[in-house]
Amino acid sequence: MSLKEKIRQNLNSAMLGKKEGEENKFSSSPSSHKRDSVGEEGKPSSYPIADARELEVSVLRQLSAAVLNEEKEKRYKISKEKPELSGEELEKESQLTDEEIIEVIVFEAKKRKESIELFGKGKREDLAKKEKQELEILQKYLPEQLSEEDLKKLAKEAVEKVGAKEMRDFGKVMQELMPQVKGKADGNQISKIVKELLGAK
Repeated sequence: MSLKEKIRQNLNSAMLGKKEGEENKFSSSPSSHKRDSVGEEGKPSSYPIADARELEVSVLRQLSAAVLNEEKEKRYKISKEKPELSGEELEKESQLTDEEIIEVIVFEAKKRKESIELFGKGKREDLAKKEKQELEILQKYLPEQLSEEDLKKLAKEAVEKVGAKEMRDFGKVMQELMPQVKGKADGNQISKIVKELLGAK
């Protein structure tokens, strides 16, 4: 299953779960609402689950829209480069690969991280919490994240491979390193480690 199909499938499941939660909520009597606020045998209420479903639907819809926008841009570029393609061929070539979708997810995750930092500085913990929850949903679709130790090891190998000696070799190191770590580590963290390695020379 492609990453795009997985996102679509999970979005449909989340939407179904959200709908069922809403139906259960409205079909319950007022007395059962009061009882369910605590939950049977002290278990948490179902409402947080419904909220989580709603947030997941929102995030996956935004992600799907971002993927669709990228595919539209890709289709436009290909149509200019290959005007001889039929509509069906153009549609096929404009589909994003898993690697390209990961780039979209990384970008969406980066926006959440920036928002978390801004809301944290502004003492808006409620908004920061929501962004963190959205980030967690997005991270489910990214490859397993590299540890700092593994990232440093790969960065050091890239520095040695391209023969980097000083900071002006930063671009060459990143060009060698990024295909290995794309989607597996935060861009700022990667940049920081490479700069530290080059600064130490």
